[in-house]
Amino acid sequence: MKKKIILIIIAVIVVAGAAIWIFGERKANTQITFVTTPVVKSDISNSVTATGTIEPVTEVEVGTQVSGIIDKLYADYNSVVTKGQLIAEMDKITLQSEMASAQANYDGNKAEYDYQLRNYERNQALHDKQLISDTDYELSRYNYEKAKSQFDSSKAALAKAQRNLSYATITSPIDGVVINRAVEEGQTVAAGFETPTLFTIAADLTQMQVVADVDEADIADVAEGQRVAFTVDAYPNDTFEGKVTQIRLGSTSSSSSGASSESVVTYEVVIAAQNPELKLKPRLTANVTIYTLDKRDVLSVPAKALRFTPEVPLVSEQDVINDTPAEHKLWTKDGNTFTAHPVKVGISNGMQTEIIDGIADGTPVVVEANMSVQGNAPSNGQTEQSPFMPGPPGSKKK
Repeated sequence: MKKKIILIIIAVIVVAGAAIWIFGERKANTQITFVTTPVVKSDISNSVTATGTIEPVTEVEVGTQVSGIIDKLYADYNSVVTKGQLIAEMDKITLQSEMASAQANYDGNKAEYDYQLRNYERNQALHDKQLISDTDYELSRYNYEKAKSQFDSSKAALAKAQRNLSYATITSPIDGVVINRAVEEGQTVAAGFETPTLFTIAADLTQMQVVADVDEADIADVAEGQRVAFTVDAYPNDTFEGKVTQIRLGSTSSSSSGASSESVVTYEVVIAAQNPELKLKPRLTANVTIYTLDKRDVLSVPAKALRFTPEVPLVSEQDVINDTPAEHKLWTKDGNTFTAHPVKVGISNGMQTEIIDGIADGTPVVVEANMSVQGNAPSNGQTEQSPFMPGPPGSKKK
């Protein structure tokens, strides 16, 4: 029993000695390095991405309100047109016949109306003098009112026929460029419940817009006036600039691809873009980056510099800490002295934080501390180890 107790005591001493050697060696070889970086001016931004379509700012579909045959076309794709310019004519024979019939009906009804008006006025004067009976007077008034009604009806029919004939002459409603032509000469168009489109005219192609679909998770950060950068596949090396001009309240739902059929809700954001070189074509797909947070050339530091605090085990008893109570502060290090600098912060994107006041440009501040263990390698290139630890297989103790 006494021998067993002696063996246990020896084992405890060996384990304790090994632990003291290992941890003592590690503490002696532990080195702390403080990383500093200067306060510099930089750009701080945060953004959301979306996909959109290039569209003209003003786009008008030109159609016709009457049915018939397209007789002549005076504009084609890419034609530059001005407001009021003749761009197409429809066959007018049928419309002219309808107007002639309406005109004849109008003329006959007008003559009848004039006659009945004069007859009614004469009978009214005679009736006032009691020279004709009430029956004759009432008959003349009836004929007058009936003729007036027919005359008014024929006047409306003539105006309609004239308007329909004018619809056969199709002019451009705006100054612009024809970006689509949907008919050919000789083609018959039928104007029913929906007006058939003949041309699509875009106003000024040097002023374009991008209609981007922004996810519902990002739409809260988007606001009018924000800077936008976008690219198109047609010019992969070019980056175009724009500005958010409208956030439409109407949303669109679509099913996402994948195993789960969840609906994706997006909102349309309109972005104004200059197009002086006419590189941006209607209907191009745009890859959009909207800068929801954007400040340029402002004093900034890495955000983690504001989270650094010189405390044990990063500092020793020999280090001097000049602390100042503040909500936000940066630390500078001069030898073994740490000094706190209260600062006023601005915007942050999680990586960089704006510094409004409290520290000068170029001042090196502590960002973080790195702790490393330095090993003492023996001259033969092998790693030094505890004399209590077993060696690798095949090794012999000397």
